[in-house]
Amino acid sequence: MTDAVVPDPNRRAAEYLHLLQALAEELEAAMGAISRNALLDLEESLVDQEALGARLRLLAGEAALFRQRRSETASPAGIDSELVNRMIRASTTLQQLNREYAVLLQHSSRSAAMMLSLLTSCQGQFQEASGPRLKVQTWSCQM
Repeated sequence: MTDAVVPDPNRRAAEYLHLLQALAEELEAAMGAISRNALLDLEESLVDQEALGARLRLLAGEAALFRQRRSETASPAGIDSELVNRMIRASTTLQQLNREYAVLLQHSSRSAAMMLSLLTSCQGQFQEASGPRLKVQTWSCQM
């Protein structure tokens, strides 16, 4: 008898595919949250991304260990070719989304830094509007 139960490679591959697709959806959700300035949605997405990434790393580690054990024994265990193709497509999509997400984060960080610099470098003054209307206070900044 064997010491450990050999996992079904197709089941593991399907789970990996599902996680890749879920992570791609989370990246899209995070980008949407950034565009809407929805901080709570972004924070929730970041937590979900972290959990999905951890599960993907765990599955990848298990797959590497399984490949190592399989090479020690002569029992070939293949994954369905259609499943492999779907995993490749999902991985490609995820890589593209990751690049877009990185650019968006970089741009957002630069924009936030510029706004912070603008707000800290100017001295705001309250001015009263003049005229026949009621006096209204406005905040202005001179550059």
